[in-house]
Amino acid sequence: MRGAPATFLRWLGAFAAAVAVAACTACATVGDLDRYMLATDRAPAAQAVAMEGTPLREGNLAVPLVDGKQAYTQMKDAIRGAQHSIHMEMYIFEDDEVGHEFARLLMERARAGVKVRLIYDSVGSIKTSKDFFAGLEKAGVQVAEFNPVKPGIVLKGAVGMQARDHRKLLIADGRIAFLGGINISRVYGASSASRPGGASGSMSGGGGKDKKDEDEKPWRDMEIRLEGPVVADLQHAFVAQWEKWKKEKVPVAGLYPKLGPAGGLAVKAVASSPDGKGVPDQLYLALIAAIDSATSEVWITNAYFVPHPQLMEALEKAARRGVDVRLMLPGHTDSALVYHAGRSHYDELLEAGVKIFERKERLLHAKTAVIDGAWSTIGSTNLDWRSLAYNDELNALVLGADFGARMKAIFERDVAMSEAITPEKWADRGVVTRIKETGASTISRML
Repeated sequence: MRGAPATFLRWLGAFAAAVAVAACTACATVGDLDRYMLATDRAPAAQAVAMEGTPLREGNLAVPLVDGKQAYTQMKDAIRGAQHSIHMEMYIFEDDEVGHEFARLLMERARAGVKVRLIYDSVGSIKTSKDFFAGLEKAGVQVAEFNPVKPGIVLKGAVGMQARDHRKLLIADGRIAFLGGINISRVYGASSASRPGGASGSMSGGGGKDKKDEDEKPWRDMEIRLEGPVVADLQHAFVAQWEKWKKEKVPVAGLYPKLGPAGGLAVKAVASSPDGKGVPDQLYLALIAAIDSATSEVWITNAYFVPHPQLMEALEKAARRGVDVRLMLPGHTDSALVYHAGRSHYDELLEAGVKIFERKERLLHAKTAVIDGAWSTIGSTNLDWRSLAYNDELNALVLGADFGARMKAIFERDVAMSEAITPEKWADRGVVTRIKETGASTISRML
């Protein structure tokens, strides 16, 4: 038990550091966001925002990919087969064995004459050396850094400093796309999981005595493979991001091939990019609208759960009207503050009848939902304040009962590897845990 006091002191140190940082970066956007959501009739507003941007596209193939092994295999095949263009947008691109393998493939295609463009986030990939990206550029890969970390960034204010590209996207030849929560990192399949960067902190939380064993297993995440007309919308989203940060136009020749039907699913690409005017993440509002109209089930899996009050209200109302509301959340995480801030909401959710499960054995990093067996989403959006107010995010909304059934089956497999948090069990938690929840909840809007 000698390590317990030290662990608690480290947690308190992280808490104090976060408070200090928060004091220096005011949350004006969050305040504007609150006024926007509270001053508007919620469901119609959410539906209207969800209808903005790209339309719902018919005739798509959508395949859910569970974990990095599945995703990486298909992503690498798509890169190898590309003949015209490869576009990749990654929050984290690590300088490890996985990153080097993807870099090698990208450089091979660039040398073969394929136009290869990579956007990486400056903070997400902060551990990756500039020499790594310089090597890519030397081999012909065009590289753009999102919101570079440099001294002048403090002049941008709180929003400018916190703006991050949290998207994970790969597009090959404008025909095949992958998006979701999976970064380029060894944590999805290496024997030892060094943290690649999560919601807001590096300190692990929860998990008990088996946490070390869990950390050595690949992270549990999700990706979606898309083919069909919706890929053009994702290509447009990438090009817009590239032109904003690289400050150069992308030649359109060959970027947008004619895309006929590839399957029978309706899919909408939801690319969110906070503008500092208080308009929140479109996926977040679309999710609230779907929960408000749910009649049978709302099953949500999310890695970083620090919900806005409107989402809490939607979940509780759905549960009280008899909808089967289930949350699959991490049993331990790479961000202790977010972990405990999320758990501070358990009492209220359990009282309303929401069922809560904490995933064991592997660190949960997925961001998915399935509602009424027909409305599904996979993407990069966490249900926390950072995704809501500051991050550029990307999700796919999929309508279809067959796809929904696959998502439900994946959720049920996770339930089999989870611990159900019952009201009785939750009431027995210790005083130290309660203190952590209270402390983290006080700064939840800064996480």
